Amino acid sequence: MLIRIHPSQPADLPQLMQIYETARRFMQQTGNAGQWVDGYPKKELLVEDIGREHSYVCLDEDNGIAGTFYFRVGEEPTYLNIFEGSWLNDDPYGVIHRIASSGKHKGVAATCISWCLEKCGNIRIDTHRDNKVMQNILQKLGFSYCGIIYLENGAERLAYQYTINPATPDKKINKIGSTFLKEARNTPPKMIQLL
Repeated sequence: MLIRIHPSQPADLPQLMQIYETARRFMQQTGNAGQWVDGYPKKELLVEDIGREHSYVCLDEDNGIAGTFYFRVGEEPTYLNIFEGSWLNDDPYGVIHRIASSGKHKGVAATCISWCLEKCGNIRIDTHRDNKVMQNILQKLGFSYCGIIYLENGAERLAYQYTINPATPDKKINKIGSTFLKEARNTPPKMIQLL
């Protein structure tokens, strides 16, 4: 059971590195060998994320790290230009990157994304074309495919966005988490990955 999310601490770094290694192996096993290559994310990037308080951990009932992700509210430079589509709106938004799970719990990605939606009801996220697992998670959570963005290194990514309806925000957040978690309980614990 996943119980809380809080900012990552420097002491968490060894576990985060192991979780990302697990996620890279999972990606390769599921046909996504081109996304997190050459040891991405590197230790230096994670240290920077932690220092800026953009790295978070999802803890289980034993205070073990079940998952980790990057989240911040603010403009993402690589999202300024979108091709073959458009964003749902131009409102301020939150950005999620580098979601990964220890592989010991189901529904980690849905829990992390639902938490982010509670903090900011307008979320943008991107993933690799071969990352079918994450694409499936985003579709199940109700994200809309918006188009293609390009990273600073020129790599293509599929862009998604989710905006909570202001009239019923709590109902939608609860639906996102409960629907996916219900399905996750009935599937093998392969939701390691993620973004």
